[in-house]
Amino acid sequence: MLKLLGGVIVVGIIIISMVLHELAHGWVAYKLGDDTAKEDGRLTLNPLKHLDPFMSVILPVLLYLSGGVVFGGAKPVPVNFSRVKGGVWGMALVALAGPMTNFLLAFGGFLVGYYMGVLDGAAGAIGQLIGVEFIIVNLGFMVFNLLPLPPLDGSRVIYAVMPDGVRSMMDSLEKVGLVFVYILIVLGGRVFTVLMSGAITGILNGFYWIVGA
Repeated sequence: MLKLLGGVIVVGIIIISMVLHELAHGWVAYKLGDDTAKEDGRLTLNPLKHLDPFMSVILPVLLYLSGGVVFGGAKPVPVNFSRVKGGVWGMALVALAGPMTNFLLAFGGFLVGYYMGVLDGAAGAIGQLIGVEFIIVNLGFMVFNLLPLPPLDGSRVIYAVMPDGVRSMMDSLEKVGLVFVYILIVLGGRVFTVLMSGAITGILNGFYWIVGA
């Protein structure tokens, strides 16, 4: 019963986290001069505008139920690169906005959970579950989306510092890159999960170090 309830909670957390993730992409792009996301109706809190059925819900829930690290993605926010101020560096800021939003959500959730005792069970098992999953889901989304694989956000960050030859190769992979991401998840699932877990644990240790625990 707790596992089923946990799945429902995770779905709710996923929706909140991914909507804010995508909204951050669109908002930064808008502030940098590109109103494509706004025209497409993506500057909204309506989850139906942002979520991808498989990457945003089905995959994360299956990972949760199987005991794996929860991660996923949403429908990419449309961005007209030629309108974004700052060129590739502006695009890097747009790309970073989503993962950094997840980071801030995770860190904010950690601070609230730590100082209110939620992470130690002071709010009961359900409260602890919500607090822990909120942190883990957001860190999972951040780490996953920062992978330097087109079309994930991390590829846009390293794109800014790559030479033209590498950029051309990355551009050619943009439309089929998601296929490679799926292959990575399916074929390298266990190793991928271990690496993701290690990254998330390292960030959590950093959070505890910040609060002096």
